Amino acid sequence: FQMVEITSVNSPEVRRQVADLLKASRLEVAFGAQPVLLRGKHDLNAADAEVRKAAVNAVKGAIDEAAEIGARRVGILSGRNVPAEERPAAMARLADSLTQLCAYGRERGVSVVLETFDHDIDKKALVGPTPEAVALAQQIRREYPDFGLMLDLSHLPLQGESTWDALRTAQPVLVHAHIGNCVVRDPQHPLYGDKHPPFGVPGGENDVDEVAEFLRALLEIGYLKDGAPGAVGFEVVPHGQDPIATIQGSKRVLQRAWAIA
Repeated sequence: FQMVEITSVNSPEVRRQVADLLKASRLEVAFGAQPVLLRGKHDLNAADAEVRKAAVNAVKGAIDEAAEIGARRVGILSGRNVPAEERPAAMARLADSLTQLCAYGRERGVSVVLETFDHDIDKKALVGPTPEAVALAQQIRREYPDFGLMLDLSHLPLQGESTWDALRTAQPVLVHAHIGNCVVRDPQHPLYGDKHPPFGVPGGENDVDEVAEFLRALLEIGYLKDGAPGAVGFEVVPHGQDPIATIQGSKRVLQRAWAIA
C-alpha cells in the first residue's frame, strides 16, 4: 500500500500518534468524512438551514482533522435523495455547501472530494447518478479546480451504471477511485446493498473480471497514467471473515485483475 484512508479519530493524543506513524512510514493519507456524515445523519443538501449548517460544520471539523494528520483530501457524500421536482433546489443547496467547504479546505491545504452513491437502494443519496455528479463538479471547479469526484466500483451496480459509461463520463473530474463488491440482485440476501463484502461472495457483483474491466477503463481514460494524481483504494469489509485474510484475498484479486487488464 502507498496510501491509507482513515476517518475521524476522537482522541487528540491518538490523532497525534497516527500523524507521527503516517509521517514515519511515508504513507500518503486521505480522510474519509463519509462515516462522519452518515453516523451523524447529516445532510449537506437539507432544506432546513440549521440542519444543513450542522452538516457543513461536521465536515469542517473533518477537514481540520485531515489537516492535522497530513491528509490532502477529504471524501464526503451528498445528503438524502429527494423527489424529482425538488432536485434542482436540493442540488443548488448542495452546491452552496460544497463551495463553503472548498473555501474552508483551501485555507488548510485540503481538497474536497464528492463520492457518488446509489439514490434509491441503500444510502439513497442525492448524488447519485454520475452525469449529474459531473455537472455539479464542473460547476464547483470553476472556482475550486482541486474539487473532484470519487467513483466506487461497488456502487456502480447499485447506481444502475456500467463501468465504462460511468468512468468515461467522470473522466474530466475523477480524482479518486475505490474497488469493492456489492449485492444488488437479491433483496433478501443478508449482504444486500452497500455493505462492501469481500470479492467473489456468493450473490455478489464483482470479482476478478469486473476489477480488470474497471482497471482497463481507468487506463483508457488516462486516470492511471504516470504522474496522474488519482489513487485506487480497496473498500472491502469482512463479514465474519478474518480481516487479514480478507486483505490478502483482495490483493490477490487485484494482482489477477492486473494480469488480464
